[in-house]
Amino acid sequence: MTYEPMLVPDRKPNRTTRTVLIVVGAVLLVCCLGGVCGGFWLFRTVNNAVGPAREATAAYLDDVQAGNYPGAYGRLCEKVRDGMPQEEYTRIQSAQLKIRSYEITGASVSNYNGRVSGAVTVQMVQETGGRFTQTVPLAKERGEWRVCQ
Repeated sequence: MTYEPMLVPDRKPNRTTRTVLIVVGAVLLVCCLGGVCGGFWLFRTVNNAVGPAREATAAYLDDVQAGNYPGAYGRLCEKVRDGMPQEEYTRIQSAQLKIRSYEITGASVSNYNGRVSGAVTVQMVQETGGRFTQTVPLAKERGEWRVCQ
């Protein structure tokens, strides 16, 4: 009697691992794309909220830096203008040290019970070389940002 080996059918390759890796890769790709799109949307939303406040502060500081005190006075909120005539504002600003340069380093906007306000942080350099940081408060009046010192 001769021994005949028993034929064993070939094992099918196990494709479970490959399928799991493909599914996990697809899920990671969707999550990454969602994170990038969400981050871009958040950046645009925040930038649109604080951008006009930064611009209003820069316009005010440009007027002060150029000695255009009537223009700077026109950028103040009603509360400040009601409490200080333009001549007094001009006298006070003329007596202060001049600003050589400035850099806006931060901005925030808040809405509390429908009252929109903001704050812009500015680093300034005076003509004497002195450096200081100041937070400029802002109020939104009739759709425009106004400096409200």
